[in-house]
Amino acid sequence: MAWHISDPLIGSQGITDTGTTQNHELGKIVRATDPTYGSAEFIYLLGVASTAAGDFVTYNPDDFSTTRLAANAIGPVAIAMAANVASQYGWYMIHGKHPTAKCLTGCAENAQLWITGTAGAVDDTSVAGDLVNNAKSAASSVADSGVVEVEIARPWVDNNSNAG
Repeated sequence: MAWHISDPLIGSQGITDTGTTQNHELGKIVRATDPTYGSAEFIYLLGVASTAAGDFVTYNPDDFSTTRLAANAIGPVAIAMAANVASQYGWYMIHGKHPTAKCLTGCAENAQLWITGTAGAVDDTSVAGDLVNNAKSAASSVADSGVVEVEIARPWVDNNSNAG
């Protein structure tokens, strides 16, 4: 991926970079483009322990901290663009096509995505209350590859969505 920030931004941190220095206001949203995946939106957040690139997270809009996506989560969802671990800052995709999002098992193309029992991962197996709203697989994945291409549009979880 070669994401290039298209919004004017002084001293910007690269979309796939992580760092211990806060380079932007937390919660800052930018647009970036990639020659293969097109235009997307990213939010600048504080990482949490064990986060890997491609992990799904929920984030707190009060302090812009993150939690790796887990069963029964509530709140807005984003996908880590780098291994933004505890005390590190980086960008998270909130709208667009992500080519390597964390997926536990093989996903069918155009499938709804659901929270799994593994932190940060989704799959296409229905789990009552754990639908990731506004997110779907964009292509089928190889079984147990660990990743899937997804399309997201400001996804969120509410622990109320019924199994499909």
